Amino acid sequence: MFPARLRPYDPDQPDGAGRIAPAVPVIIILGVALLALVTSEGLAWLPLLAVGPALAAAHSGPYGVMRIGLLAVVVGALLGTQGDESMRTQAIILATPAAVALASCGASALRRRREQVLAAVRSVAEAAQNALLTPVPALVGQFQVAVCYSAAAAEARVGGDLYALLPTPHGVRLIVGDVRGKGLPAVSTAALVLGVFREAAYDEPNLLDVVARIERSLSRNLAPDDFVTAVVAGYPNEGRMELVNCGHAPPLLVGETGIIAVEPTRPAPPLGLASLGGELPSLQVVPFAEGDQLLLYTDGVIEARDRGREYFPLLERVPRHICDEPSRTLASLHDELLSHVGGRLHDDAALLLLRKPVLGAVRRAVDVPSAGADAPSA
Repeated sequence: MFPARLRPYDPDQPDGAGRIAPAVPVIIILGVALLALVTSEGLAWLPLLAVGPALAAAHSGPYGVMRIGLLAVVVGALLGTQGDESMRTQAIILATPAAVALASCGASALRRRREQVLAAVRSVAEAAQNALLTPVPALVGQFQVAVCYSAAAAEARVGGDLYALLPTPHGVRLIVGDVRGKGLPAVSTAALVLGVFREAAYDEPNLLDVVARIERSLSRNLAPDDFVTAVVAGYPNEGRMELVNCGHAPPLLVGETGIIAVEPTRPAPPLGLASLGGELPSLQVVPFAEGDQLLLYTDGVIEARDRGREYFPLLERVPRHICDEPSRTLASLHDELLSHVGGRLHDDAALLLLRKPVLGAVRRAVDVPSAGADAPSA
C-alpha cells in the first residue's frame, strides 16, 4: 500500500543481524571446542555445547535444531576421547547438549506454529487495512497526493487513525481523523466514520452537512466517552479550500508566504461529543493557489517523543523536507520522525499531503522538446 520506506518496522524483514544469526550456534560450538583443546580443564567446557542448539531454536526449524544438536554431540564425543574420564562420565557430560537439543526441537516446533498463526492474523489485518484505508493514488482530481500511515502495533498494521480522499461532484474532499483508544474498537469506529464520509461526501453539497451526518451516525453508535477528532476538507472552487476542524490538530498550509498552522476560528468539540454542548463545527475558508500544499496529520506525529521526552516539532521540521513531490516530502519527514523516537512509534501516526500543481510549469515542460528529438528539417 505504501512505499517500503514508509511502512512501519516489520520484525519479519531480515536485517544484517538476522542473516548472521544462523551461523552463531556453529561459531559457539567451535569456540567451546577450541577452549577445550587449549585449556587444562578439558571436558569441563563441554556442557557449554548445549548453548548451540538452544540458540538455534530461536531462528531455525526443528530439523535445523537437530542438526546443530547432532554437531554439538559429535564434537563433544570427539573431545571426550582426548581426556581420561570414564565412559560413564563422558556419557553424562554429553547428555546435557543432547537433552537441550531435544527440548529445543520442541520449542522450535512450537515457535513455528505460533509464527504461522501470527502470519494468518497479519494477513487478516492487512485485508482489513486495505478495505478500511483504501490506497490513495498519486493524483486525485487536480491534486498530487501522498499518504503515510504507521500503526503503533507493527504486528497488527492497522489502528485507530483514519484518512480518505476522493473526487466528488462537489470537488475533491478528504478527511483525516484519530479515534480515541486503540485495538479493535478503534478500528470499528474508524470504519464507521469512513463509511459515512464516503457516502456523505458524494451526496451533500455543503461540507458542514457532511460533518453533520458523521456526527449523527456516531451519536447513535458510540459509547458516551468515545469520540473522534477529525479535519474534513474540500476544494469546491478554484483557489479556495474549505476546512472543518472538529477538535483535531491544525493542518499546515504551505504557500509562498511560508508555513502556517491553520487554527480553527471557532474551536469545535470532537465528533461524537456534540450532545455535550459547546461550539458547533464551523466552515473555514483559506486561499489555496497553484503550488500550495496542505499537510494533515494525527496526534501520533506531534506527540511522538524522543528519549528526552521532547515532542516532535513538526512545524519546525516541515520546511527542511518540503518539495514539489509530496511522496518524497513525506518519505523524508517520516524518516526524521522515526529517528526522533528512536525507530519505533508508540502511537498510530498518519500524514496526508495535498499539493496543487503549477499548471503553467507543467505545460511548459510538455512544450519543450526532448534533447533526443529530431531537429526540424530546413
